[in-house]
Amino acid sequence: MRFKKDSLFLLSSLFFSLIINAQVSICSWNIMNLGKSKSESELEFIAKTINNYDIITIQEVVAGNGGAKAVSRLVSILNNKGAKWDYTVSDVTTSDNPSSKERYAFIWKPSKVTKIGKSWLEQNFQREIDREPYMSTFEYKGSRFTIASFHAVPKKKNPEKEIKYFKYLPSLYPKLNIIFMGDFNCSQSNSVFNPLKNNGYKSILTNQKTSLRQKCLKQDCLASEYDNMFYFSKKVTVEKAGVENFHTKFVSLKEARKISDHIPIYGIVVIK
Repeated sequence: MRFKKDSLFLLSSLFFSLIINAQVSICSWNIMNLGKSKSESELEFIAKTINNYDIITIQEVVAGNGGAKAVSRLVSILNNKGAKWDYTVSDVTTSDNPSSKERYAFIWKPSKVTKIGKSWLEQNFQREIDREPYMSTFEYKGSRFTIASFHAVPKKKNPEKEIKYFKYLPSLYPKLNIIFMGDFNCSQSNSVFNPLKNNGYKSILTNQKTSLRQKCLKQDCLASEYDNMFYFSKKVTVEKAGVENFHTKFVSLKEARKISDHIPIYGIVVIK
C-alpha cells in the first residue's frame, strides 16, 4: 500500500510539473511610435518591462526604416539580459491613408518556442481593414498556436467595422489555433465580439483599462479598455492574465507617455 501511495504521489507530481512546464507567457504592447525617436534609455526601459515573457507582439512600429531598426535595437538590448531572442517585423500595412500605415513585430525566445514558417499580413480583408493583422505560428512541446496581432483604427473611426471580420478567420484557417491580441480600440464587452464568443472564444481581461490618460484624475491614470487577447477556450487555457502598470515607475504621466500611451497586457497560457 505504501508503494502505491508513493507511486501515485510521484505520478501526480510529474503531471503537475508537465502542466507548469507547458505554460507560455505572451505579452502584447502598443508601443507608441516605436521608431528612431526612441532613445537608448527608453528602449532599455521597454526591454526590462518585457524581458520575462516568452513571446512579445508589438503594435505601432513606425512604417519607415526607423521602425524596423528600433525593433532590432530593442532585441540587441534584450540579448544582453541573459536569454537569446529572435524577431520578425512585418511589411508596411496596406492602408490607403498614409498616416495610418504601420508595421508590427514579433519577438520571441527560441529556447522556449519555435516559430513555424513565415509570418504574414492577413490579406483576406485587406480592403476592409485599415491595418490588417500580422499573423505568426509558434510551437511549444508539439502544440501549435497562431497569434494574430492587430491595431484597430481609432475609436472615432469605428473600429467595429474592422473587428467584425475576425469572426471569419477561424473558418478561413481551420487548422490554426488562432489567438487574437492587440489594441482593438474597443472594449471586450462590445457586441462586435459576440460572434467570436459564441464560437468559444474568451477574453483574458475584463473591465481592465489599458490606455493612459493625458492627465491622471486623482489616482486614476488609465482611460479606456482597449487592449486584450481573445483565445479559443477549447484549445487554450489561461493560467494567469494581467497588465504591466509601467507608468507607475515614472514621476509624471507625461514622462511615462514618452514610452507609450498604452500599457502592456499579458497572458500565461497552456496550449492543449
